[in-house]
Amino acid sequence: MDRILKRRDFLRTAAGGLGLTALASELKQPHFPAKAKNVIFLYMEGAPSQLDLFDPKPELQRWHGQPLPDSMTRDLKLAFIKKNAKVLGSPRTFTRYGQSGAEFSDYLNAWKPIADDLCIVRSMHTDAFNHQPADLILLCGHMLPGRPTIGSWVLYGLGSEAEDLPGFIVLSTGRSNMSQAAQWTSGFLPSSYQGVMFRRKGDPVLYLSNPNGVTSEEQQADFGLVTALDRERRLETGDAEIASRIRSYEMAFRMQVSTPQLLDLSKETAKTREDYGLEQETTRAFGTNCLMARRLVERGVRFVMVSHSSWDQHSELNKELKKNCDITASPVAALIQDLKQRGMLESTIVVWAGEFGRTPLGEWRREQELEYAGRDHHANCFTVWLAGGGIKPGVTIGRTDDLGMSIAEDPVHANDLQATILHCLGLDHKRLTFRHMGRDFRLTDVGGTVVRKMLA
Repeated sequence: MDRILKRRDFLRTAAGGLGLTALASELKQPHFPAKAKNVIFLYMEGAPSQLDLFDPKPELQRWHGQPLPDSMTRDLKLAFIKKNAKVLGSPRTFTRYGQSGAEFSDYLNAWKPIADDLCIVRSMHTDAFNHQPADLILLCGHMLPGRPTIGSWVLYGLGSEAEDLPGFIVLSTGRSNMSQAAQWTSGFLPSSYQGVMFRRKGDPVLYLSNPNGVTSEEQQADFGLVTALDRERRLETGDAEIASRIRSYEMAFRMQVSTPQLLDLSKETAKTREDYGLEQETTRAFGTNCLMARRLVERGVRFVMVSHSSWDQHSELNKELKKNCDITASPVAALIQDLKQRGMLESTIVVWAGEFGRTPLGEWRREQELEYAGRDHHANCFTVWLAGGGIKPGVTIGRTDDLGMSIAEDPVHANDLQATILHCLGLDHKRLTFRHMGRDFRLTDVGGTVVRKMLA
């Protein structure tokens, strides 16, 4: 405790109180009363197959192994397969759960306890059918790089309640990360709003620990000198990025005390560890990240992204899809139930989403061998779900046609999803703007409508 107090006293003297004062000043009032104050964004990178998880299509079985008429595929945009590719029926079995009758495939049986907590949107669509531009649309509102991600916009709009941790933190598992830092960039916003990636091994943030041989007193002296020089330069130039740099140094200094406490899961109950899957090799890494997300939100972190990749099943769909569901399904259910039991779900929006969906047409890597078949990218329709924080529970919104080719009812664009999330946080997506290069930018670009059917 003395060590913590000494560090805080040092920050007040070395930076003239700038750290804690600046932190408090960044807390901002929402545009209107908010239902939620935090977001946990479960990003399933690579595009999970909605046809094999959420949106059953018995008609696909009738067409299985046959090409569709040209009239049905004329406007279809495909990344790898041809429009005369053969239909791939799904071997998955679907069950209705809860009073809501939410439908999940046999790969998602673990979600039975949370079925009535979810708002499932089957009618999502986007503008890009390749991964990186679709990532950017979902997370940044536009397919061109260089714009802030949704976590940065939320932090910019509301500030953070966490004194000793960044307000936007990223946790990742899986085989790849296609867009990498573009998923948590602050873009043209000040860099203090950028997401911070926590690593799974070693220090969660590079260089957080002091180098060997550097004492705490020496580090304090170095920090005080750098801060004084930065403050003087800021007064000379008026450069806002220098203030961001000072805040970053201060945050790193405070994190040296707070992060070891955050990562210490020994005080979590045995049941909690079991529920999140920490005792099983398959679920341990992703489950740890889900548990960390809850702990971060408890500590005031505004936005946590928990990503898992890759769901990009162009081949061996059934095998690879099951592998990813085995890794993620139980920990996700544990997260929702844990938040609910602690009274945190009411103030926390949980989002589960990929960047687009998968085609009803198969990608037959070995002709007619179902074992090796996959699905191509599909921007026309896919499924996401949300829970908590002002979102209406126990409903399924939108409908796709009999083959899952296009939306038949209640289309929801990625910008509409963003506008709705911001609305639950008390932010008007049209008023949350930042002037850059002579004009005002916003997360939802020039579109976006709040989806009232999704609101509690």
